[in-house]
Amino acid sequence: MSSETAAPTSVSTHILDTSVGRPAEGVALTLSVRSGSDGAWTAHGASATDADGRCKDLPDLPAGTTHVRLDFAVEEYFVSDRHSAAQEHSTHQQAEEQQDAPRVRDSGAFFPEVAITFAVQPGEHYHVPLLLNPFGYSVYRGS
Repeated sequence: MSSETAAPTSVSTHILDTSVGRPAEGVALTLSVRSGSDGAWTAHGASATDADGRCKDLPDLPAGTTHVRLDFAVEEYFVSDRHSAAQEHSTHQQAEEQQDAPRVRDSGAFFPEVAITFAVQPGEHYHVPLLLNPFGYSVYRGS
C-alpha cells in the first residue's frame, strides 16, 4: 500500500545588489507564517544569503499556512565590508559622479529592513527575489 502525501509548500529567495550588480552576501532574514489574514505571525525559520546571494535552506511551510513574510535585515549589509568590497569591483562611483546625484549621501541604507508579505497555496514553491540598492528595492515572484 502506498500513501500519497501532499507536496510541501516551500519558499526560497535571493538578493541582487543592483547598486553594484552583484549578489548580496550575508543578509540575515527571517521567515514568518500565519494562517488566515487575521492570524498571528509566527517565526518559522531564519537564515542568511550565501556568496551567490541565495537562501536555499528555509524550512517547508507548516500545513494551513496562507501568508508568508520575509524580513530582510539590509542595513547591516549596506554598512558592512561585504557591500564596500562589492562597490570596489563596480563602476558605481564613476556613474554616480556623472549624474546629478547629491555629493554627500547618508551612510547605510534608507530602508534599514525590507518586509515582503505574500499569499501562498498548498503544495507550491515560491521563489521571491529581492532587487536591492541603498535607496530602493523591488521584488517579484520568480520561478
